[in-house]
Amino acid sequence: MKNEDIDVLVIGAGAAGAALSWSLTEKGAKVVCLEQGGWIDPSTFPSLKPDYETHLTRSGDFSLSPNMRNRPEDYPVTTAGENPPFIMMFNAVGGTTIHWQGLFFRFKPSDFKVKTLNGVADDWPISYEELEPYYDFNDAMIGVSGLAGDPSNPPRSPRQTPPLPLGKMGNSLVKGFEKLGWHWWVNDQGIISKAYKGRSPCMLHGKCMFGCPMGAKATTDRTYWPLAIEKGAEIRTWSRVKEVTVDREGKAKGAIYFDKDGNTQEVNAKVVVVCCNGVGTPRLLLNSKSSLFPDGLGNTNGLVGKNFMVHPNLFVKGIFEDVMDSHIGPMGSPLFSHEFYETDATRDFVRGYMLYGERTFGPLSQSGNIPWGEKHHEAFSEIFPHQVGLTVLADDLPELTNTVTLDDKEVDSNGIAAAKVTYSLSENSKKMLDHAAKKAKEALEAAGAKKVVVPSPGNMAHLMGTARMGTSEKNSVVDSTHQVHGVPNLFVVDGSSFTTGAGVNPTSTIMALALRAADKIWERKREWN
Repeated sequence: MKNEDIDVLVIGAGAAGAALSWSLTEKGAKVVCLEQGGWIDPSTFPSLKPDYETHLTRSGDFSLSPNMRNRPEDYPVTTAGENPPFIMMFNAVGGTTIHWQGLFFRFKPSDFKVKTLNGVADDWPISYEELEPYYDFNDAMIGVSGLAGDPSNPPRSPRQTPPLPLGKMGNSLVKGFEKLGWHWWVNDQGIISKAYKGRSPCMLHGKCMFGCPMGAKATTDRTYWPLAIEKGAEIRTWSRVKEVTVDREGKAKGAIYFDKDGNTQEVNAKVVVVCCNGVGTPRLLLNSKSSLFPDGLGNTNGLVGKNFMVHPNLFVKGIFEDVMDSHIGPMGSPLFSHEFYETDATRDFVRGYMLYGERTFGPLSQSGNIPWGEKHHEAFSEIFPHQVGLTVLADDLPELTNTVTLDDKEVDSNGIAAAKVTYSLSENSKKMLDHAAKKAKEALEAAGAKKVVVPSPGNMAHLMGTARMGTSEKNSVVDSTHQVHGVPNLFVVDGSSFTTGAGVNPTSTIMALALRAADKIWERKREWN
């Protein structure tokens, strides 16, 4: 596609970029996507190798963190603050869906109106009801395993495939939840249990985060992108964007990027959409400085990079006498509990958290804290295969002091300033995690655990909130259609646009928002010329 023919330039080929590109191409737009990584060959996945677990920790390779992988397509992310997060992202066609576990929760209606209900944070400028048809459509596009009827969530359409099996681990947790009288339900997962749209079903190999070679996991390189390319979308891989350019009127013009050989290229388009995640998006906007936007594109109010949110979590381990199957089957959750999800006035924190059963990695990861020596095998046999995980995922409210900025020392391989993440747990989140740790321990003991290990807070997941959606330029970076305030043809569509983070995994919501944003952009096509 020639540069002058491009209607929409999308930056980033992950969950949001893929869904949005397909939707706009399907409507008739000419779409080009710039992706700083390439296509990942499934035959290279660590999940096909006997030493697959070493890839999580070894520098380079397939680690969850770009700071550990150091692939050419990665950029460094420095961290600071009282509780600096472990940054997890993947740069490739498909983005972090290559690595994700496939947990496919939706936000609840209350998550969109936290200010109204609880007097904290801000309300989203859209509601659950407005997003619901996009949730349903996205489910049908990628295929979701699960079971309708959960009393803790609004009704939803039948799942495309039946739920994945609970296994002995899941049934043990059911025993604990029911003994305590707590809510539980089988999980929705972006992993199909039966063949769907030409993709093979899950074979319960249990190595999802190391790549799914059979395609049961809904990575966007196997779901949305083939359809988008068939309709005419173009992905320019190994294209690292340096900045989004603007014209004299302050409208987005296109982008300057480095190709695989390090040559500088420029591309123009009628509309530009940034889909680079909660760290990459503010990094790009802040690096896109000009005389009209000296502090970064869309940053006239100083909010780009502010209100960074994660999902603080704890992986609480229960050790059982019985042999368990936690290392077998999808790494995602077989079931979850929303017993403590909503605000309760009797607690000393607002909002809440989710508990979900989480399968473990293999024997290598479970042997990490066992000393070498005469009793090594005895100690190892006590925990493997006898471990059941119950993970806490907490609703992390936005804080202006949690930020993504440009690092003043580190740069990527093309000389572009790296991102710096500064994060500290709020007092509300600390109290929430303390409460959740006690409840997780209680549930595992009720399930029959002879020993429960509760880690210290510190693990963080997901990247959200740094170009937040809001009702006005005073409290946000983008409006309810994802348009950047003051730049009529520039949009931000990814986890950075989240107003609040909720207490569930974000990918389902990211994709639903992307499909909705595509509709909003297309409705304004007369303004493109």
